Amino acid sequence: MYIHEYQAKALLAKRGIAVPAGRVAQSARQAGDAYEALHHERAVVKAQIHAGGRGKAGGILPVASRAEAEDAARHLIGTTLVTAQTGPRGRPVDRVLVEEALSVARECYVGVCLDRTRGCPLAVASARGGVEIESLAHAEPGAVLREYGNPFTGLMPFQARKLFARLGLPRELMAPTTKTLLALAGAFVDLDCALVELNPLAACAGGRLVAADVKMAFDDNGLSRHADLADLRDAAQEDPREAEAQRHDLSYVGMQGSVGCMVNGAGLAMATMDLIRLHGGEPANFLDVGGAATAERVAAAFRLICQDHHVRAVLVNIFGGIVRCDLVAEGILEAVKRTALRVPLVVRLEGTNAAEGRAAFAQSGMEIVSAPSLDEAAARAVALADR
Repeated sequence: MYIHEYQAKALLAKRGIAVPAGRVAQSARQAGDAYEALHHERAVVKAQIHAGGRGKAGGILPVASRAEAEDAARHLIGTTLVTAQTGPRGRPVDRVLVEEALSVARECYVGVCLDRTRGCPLAVASARGGVEIESLAHAEPGAVLREYGNPFTGLMPFQARKLFARLGLPRELMAPTTKTLLALAGAFVDLDCALVELNPLAACAGGRLVAADVKMAFDDNGLSRHADLADLRDAAQEDPREAEAQRHDLSYVGMQGSVGCMVNGAGLAMATMDLIRLHGGEPANFLDVGGAATAERVAAAFRLICQDHHVRAVLVNIFGGIVRCDLVAEGILEAVKRTALRVPLVVRLEGTNAAEGRAAFAQSGMEIVSAPSLDEAAARAVALADR
């Protein structure tokens, strides 16, 4: 679960991390009031969406008066902002953050993410703030600094000092930088984060060290321990299909391809997507119905796929270990009837009661392509989507 910049800054400010003075606004009038409350001549009005790249997309506007703040808010609120991270559909702008403009002398990047190989927090830093850290790590691996933390306590003070020494910041910033790094890693652990990053962490005139921009995401599996964080969810920023998938305990991620996928098991789903690409197609989604899928859950999953207007063929790949293939077939048939499916459907069933499931398809009178192998199923689905 992602949250907005202003929400993340509020959480980090409680932990002693310095953030710019700012107020959130949902109208032009509120933006004007927020500007006056800052008592700063120079300010910025920042669109609040769950994506980066807002500056390049025109989502961050400098202002120097109440009138300019109101105009900026009118320009942003109610629009859809498309950035490099939103995809072509963009994200709706329902509010803006009116914030003091900083006099930045130096920028750097610091963040904490999960290292899945080692099973621990990974603190990442770079002396080059404001850049896309993934691209920098690929182009110049030596420019990205790493320290592996403890999954229970975050970073140790000596690790924070070690990162500071390699960032090349002025010596007088050692104490605030170390404090910020320790607080950031502590927040990552305590709040069950999946990611928290400051980009940039700005060294400002007068010796201030300020988190100029913050991105924060949480592990959905840890939200049961943080009822207050669940209240920060903004459903308007999320793919409505993903929200519906959560209600049915489905693992769903929307993508940009034309072959809709419904699979049981995350590993099998990844293999299915790989085979679709191998045969020249692009998957429209990742959808794992789980190892104990019921007919109702399968029907819900099928409806999710059919809501995507980019889908031109559907591939169902089920291996019946715990789940019974005949129950899956029952759910698929019911979903096809309710959705009035208008695209080709390819099904590969294998495992428990697979013969009964295939027989149900054959007796249904519906146009369902039954494939004997996963490779053939993927090839048929891609060919049908390309017709």
